[in-house]
Amino acid sequence: MKFPKRALFFDFHTMPANPDVGKGFAMDTIAERFAQIGAEYVVFPARCNLGTAYYHTKIGIQHPALQRDLLTELAAACHRRGIGISAYINAGLSHEEGLRHREWLILRQNGQTYTDPASSFFRQMCYNSGYGEHLVAMAAEAVQHCQVDGLFLDCIRTEPCLGLECLEAMDKAGMDWRDEEQLYAYNADKCLALTRRVAAAVKAVKPDALLYFNGIGYEEQQDIGNYLEFECLPTGGWGYETLPVGARYLRTLKKPVLNMTGRFHRSWGDFGGIRTQASLEYDCLYGIANTMHTTIGDHFHPRGDINQAVAEMDEKVYRRLAALDPWTEQAVALTDIGLVMSKPYGSNKYGSPKKQAQFSREWLALRSATRMLCEEQQQFDVVSMACSWEQYQLLILPDFTPWSEELHARLKAHLAKGGKILASHQSGLDLQSGSFPFPQWGVRYLGPSPYNPAFLKNGPEISAGQPDMPITLYDAGLQVEAAPGTTVLGSIITPYYNQGWDGRHGYVYMPPDRDSGEPAVTATDQVAYIANPVFTTYNNCAPVPLRQLVANLLQRLLPRPLLRLPDAPSYSRVTVTSQPGRRMVHFLAYLPERRLERCEMIEEPLLLLEQAIQLREDGRTIKDVYLAPGGEKLPFQRTSDGYVSVTIPKIKGYALLVFAEE
Repeated sequence: MKFPKRALFFDFHTMPANPDVGKGFAMDTIAERFAQIGAEYVVFPARCNLGTAYYHTKIGIQHPALQRDLLTELAAACHRRGIGISAYINAGLSHEEGLRHREWLILRQNGQTYTDPASSFFRQMCYNSGYGEHLVAMAAEAVQHCQVDGLFLDCIRTEPCLGLECLEAMDKAGMDWRDEEQLYAYNADKCLALTRRVAAAVKAVKPDALLYFNGIGYEEQQDIGNYLEFECLPTGGWGYETLPVGARYLRTLKKPVLNMTGRFHRSWGDFGGIRTQASLEYDCLYGIANTMHTTIGDHFHPRGDINQAVAEMDEKVYRRLAALDPWTEQAVALTDIGLVMSKPYGSNKYGSPKKQAQFSREWLALRSATRMLCEEQQQFDVVSMACSWEQYQLLILPDFTPWSEELHARLKAHLAKGGKILASHQSGLDLQSGSFPFPQWGVRYLGPSPYNPAFLKNGPEISAGQPDMPITLYDAGLQVEAAPGTTVLGSIITPYYNQGWDGRHGYVYMPPDRDSGEPAVTATDQVAYIANPVFTTYNNCAPVPLRQLVANLLQRLLPRPLLRLPDAPSYSRVTVTSQPGRRMVHFLAYLPERRLERCEMIEEPLLLLEQAIQLREDGRTIKDVYLAPGGEKLPFQRTSDGYVSVTIPKIKGYALLVFAEE
């Protein structure tokens, strides 16, 4: 089937004690409501994380209150309306089956099979036990029996297991479970092997099944599933800084991507919680502005009641997206910059504790760099080693991008073709040799900075928009010296004394003292370097002068960006996409607000007036500029330096500006 533009995802995690499961499902009414919403695809459980099935299974445990072939009936009703449907199975959690088969559970390193029952993850399944074959068989049975179009396997990544089967398998592989790195590496291999077994079994009964494996790294499953989903409920713990990274990363992997958001105010299973329409709309518009398709998550009531308030909101949002289809279908993102992520997304979750800590440090800098670039309306991808970097004029290596032979080879090729680099702190530093291997970096590593805190003195080349004062750098940097020919753009002003305790006084008031002359910011013809971890600092306390420093360096390295937006507010999010014969600028004006203890909220779109936009011509001839979907034409001018300039009179939350070409 054709990959869906808009989908609905339904959990159905239902306690075995519930007496009403399936009793009120009016299948044609439900499927008709899906069609009215505009869904082209639906995901619904064949078996939930409680371990009970919602179809007439011969392999699993049917929910004790269920008297009908629920998923099979729903699939038939959806197919009558041209709606595709996938079976959901939770792989790592199957509580009823684990309760009855304790030998199917993982044995944790502390000897426990159960942890805190307040968490859904207190009981986890081991794929090397008899459960593995059981799960593979049930996945194939569900797809074949229910006549669905695909499979969504959830929660695949479980904790490492020290059960007999896993110990024997590790011995056979020559791996030592007492070595934490080997234990976690084997666990990753075990989980990945399961997905291959499931995929083969499902394809044997339905060769064209849509397959996705949630909990396996996106790059790990490149040759297994046939599409990707990015799960992100901003109010449910993910926050509003997660989707910007994921959207710009997944599109580089060249697979169809569903942007999975949800209707819940808190997180999955919040039955009585509903987000504002503006909040849900923002997620969905952000996704299509970054070339993703859309799926909205929900949890079906055990009886089959339709939540009309949620359905009405979904329908309003999907009608708006559908009106934009002509300008979003098959669109590709246009970018200038590659923001480098050295490890695949998800490495902060699935590796050993040591590797998780290493990547988490890199992840925070990457997430903050993404935020900075979004606030500066730059056009960029988040790039890993899984994609080409050839097309980018500028690469950014934020704070802790670790040195490796592959990174060295990629940077060498980038510099050889004249590409530019912005690096900060340890990025570009080979810690083993204690040096920056590329002479283009223009600095020599001396060691950790002795100053805590240090202050930045901006030179004239990076002073635009900056206050005329020493700028606190907050987080400790490196001490470097400039190589001959390197331009020092900013220097270190030392404090009178470092933060600390001398037995008499705690040194907490530390004014700047003198200009040390030591470089803080340097530049060569190809590389700009900042000695301090500016992106991590921005993550921690968001000092605007440090964002302005990065903006000034971007202006030096990329003087003609794809898009220029004079006076655009920092909360605006702007992307550029392309189709044959036209380019589109997506402009979002929403502001996630932190409310009280921990809720991030978008309650209403914002209103902007007279917003100027300048798009680089790039040798294309623009014949018309108009707003979609209404078609209102806007006057435009060509600037002397090769941009097309237009002003949008009014933006309420979102505008799609189309540059039609001859």
